Amino acid sequence: MLVLSRKKGESIIIGDQIEVKILSIEGEQVKLGIVAPQTVKVHRSEVFEAIQQQNEEALQSENILSILGQFKKK
Repeated sequence: MLVLSRKKGESIIIGDQIEVKILSIEGEQVKLGIVAPQTVKVHRSEVFEAIQQQNEEALQSENILSILGQFKKK
C-alpha cells in the first residue's frame, strides 16, 4: 500500500484522469473530492463489498437455475 500525506486542499492524481482532493478534515473524518471519468466506478469500500457479495449470490443463483434447467431438458 502506498501511503501519502496530504493537507486540506491538496490532492493526488491517479493515472491520467483521476484526482482525489482533500476537501476537509474534521476530527477522525476526512472529506474527499473525486474527479474521475464517468466510466470509472467509485464506491465506498463497504458498498463495493456489498455489490461484490450480491453479484456472487446472483451468479450462484444462475448456476443453480442452469443446473435445474439441464434436469428439466432431460
